[in-house]
Amino acid sequence: MKKILIALIGISIISPSVEMSAQAPSIVSDSQKQKQLNSMENGGWDFAPDWYYYTLHKNYSGAEMYWTWTLGFIPTPHIRFKEDKSNQKRVFVPRVAQIPAVLETKAKTQTELDSINPIWKEEMELTVDRNVDLMYPQFEDDFRKMQASISECLSYSLNKSNGNLAEVVALLQDENRAVLADIDYIHKTGIGYEMENTKRQIAYEEARERMRKLLKHSADLVYYTKCHYK
Repeated sequence: MKKILIALIGISIISPSVEMSAQAPSIVSDSQKQKQLNSMENGGWDFAPDWYYYTLHKNYSGAEMYWTWTLGFIPTPHIRFKEDKSNQKRVFVPRVAQIPAVLETKAKTQTELDSINPIWKEEMELTVDRNVDLMYPQFEDDFRKMQASISECLSYSLNKSNGNLAEVVALLQDENRAVLADIDYIHKTGIGYEMENTKRQIAYEEARERMRKLLKHSADLVYYTKCHYK
């Protein structure tokens, strides 16, 4: 019984240490795999064991043998690896080799930006131009004066004829409202109403000409009214 008790105590003492050693991760350094990974990516071009790669994997490792002389007369063979003799290339180009490509890409990008900037600047200027109506003030006074004259002519003709010219007055009023609607549309700015000021100017000039013709017709109607209605 005493021996069993001693054995149990010994097991209880040993078990935690065994469990802790089982849980503790072990770090294993593998220099051969490290050389392979470095060669695949951007490290030195080297493999190990060197004689193994020279004998069985010379094509992709680029292994070659060279000699050194010990004491001046004892030849000693060595193995070295050259990437340019390998039929395989790295997964990633060495960073130093990437520098010219990066600089070339940067130069091309800058050239493209330099060619795009004037176009972008011009487009921004056009956008600002389209969103501000700079032409309307040049025509506003003419529109206001002609509208006052048209309104006066039509009112006179309608009243002086005691409503007999109502149909003609209505036609002229409809035409006048159409001209004003066009002017209002030309004057609008913002999304959906982008128009360069040069085009606004042309549109306003056409609207002013239509309004002048309408004023002339209104003035002719006044003359007709004076002649036929006393």
